[in-house]
This record gives sequence, structure tokens and C-alpha cells, in this order.
Amino acid sequence: MTDKYFKERMTVRKFSGKRVSRELLGEMLEAAAHAPTNGNMQLYSVIITRDAERKRLLSPTHFNQPASVGADVLVTFCADFNRFVKWCYARDAKPGYDNFQSFMSAVFDTVILAQQFCTIAEQEGLGTCYLGTTAYNAPQIAEILELPKRVVPVITVALGYPDEGNLRSDRIPASGFIHDEVYCDYSDERIDEIFAEKEARDDSRQFIEENGKKTLAQVFTDVRYPKDSNEMFSGIYLDFIRKQGFEM
Repeated sequence: MTDKYFKERMTVRKFSGKRVSRELLGEMLEAAAHAPTNGNMQLYSVIITRDAERKRLLSPTHFNQPASVGADVLVTFCADFNRFVKWCYARDAKPGYDNFQSFMSAVFDTVILAQQFCTIAEQEGLGTCYLGTTAYNAPQIAEILELPKRVVPVITVALGYPDEGNLRSDRIPASGFIHDEVYCDYSDERIDEIFAEKEARDDSRQFIEENGKKTLAQVFTDVRYPKDSNEMFSGIYLDFIRKQGFEM
């Protein structure tokens, strides 16, 4: 497997029209559910969206990324304590899971499941695209997907068979994030070394030029993920998490 698969995998944003069978999708999710969980609680639910109209409704919540409507399936992975709490009440047990620690446990379960699912899907010849916008517009997504209390959307994966023209994303070298025994902080010189290849890419230079910036870092701080947007969406997500029954 493996080393080659992981090094050559890519995010797929362009999909063919080939359909993903319900049987294959079910088999992949069943296999993914054998991923590690917190205390074997399986604190997640998965919403599968195939209907074109519902994908159209969801697309603005993902900032109209082409993959949100171009993929055959949208798979929304949700942190879910609703099922577990109802089981506790039905078995004369008193749950105490309305807190930050419990929410994070459910998030960890959900993220691990989603990653295991993506790996399985890609090994089956499918392509996946992680839509990081899910946490930005969780209230709207929850309304469209009719999520009850104690269920919070965490990750959406666009899924389908790849088309031509997908490009492999860059990564910093492993030496840039591995620390032996203790954390070794970064000097300016080390930062230059770690990000040199990323900054030298043609697409990075294009991002800088298109956005009228001097450096690639400025594209991230000023255009893609600016402070005011981060603060606004943080407030929205935190308020929604509280509304869904978790104290932050």
C-alpha cells in the first residue's frame, strides 16, 4: 500500500458524472466505523446528500465551492451526543455530557471517522474533497439537514469519481513539523527553509499576484482567512454549539 498511496493521494475538486452506488457507500461507512473512538461511544452521525436540490441548498453554506454541487455525494459528518444520551435515559442512566469535554470527544470521534472514510474511498478509486466551510455555517447546514439538539456538523466531504485535471496539493517537509522529545521552536532561518518550496510554486506566485499581495503569507492573513472573518465565524459556531446543548 501504502507509502506510495499516501504520498501520491490528492484532493479531488473535479468529478466525473459516474455515480457512487449506495451499496459501496454503505460498505465504506461500515468499514470506516471500525476506526478508533473515544471509549467506544461512537459519538457521530453521517448525513448523506445525493439530491441535487438539497446540494444546491447546501452549496452557499460552502461558499459555492464547485465541489459542493459537482460531486455525486456530499457526506456531512456530525458530532452526535443525541443518540448516546437517549440510550442513557432509556437505560436508567443519568448523562452528563452537556460540556466542552464531551463536545470535543464527539469531535475527535467524528474527525477520525471522516478521515478513515476518505482513505477507504480513495482506495476504492473515488475522489474526496474536504470542505472546511462546515464549521463556518453550521446553523444553516443544521437547518437544511434537520439536525436535532446535541448534533453539530463538523466536516463535509464531497465524494465522487475523479475527472481529469486535479492537481496534488503541496505540503511542507515532514522535518518541518517533527520534534524529537520536546518542542523545538522555529528560528527565522528555519521558517525560510520549511516554506521555501511552497513559496516557490507557480500557483503560489499566482495567488500572490492575483490578490495584489507581497507574500504568500499575506494571502492567508489578508484574503483567505482574515482576523475579522475568523472572529465572526468563531462567534457563530460557539453560539450554535451552546444552542445545541454544549456549554463552552
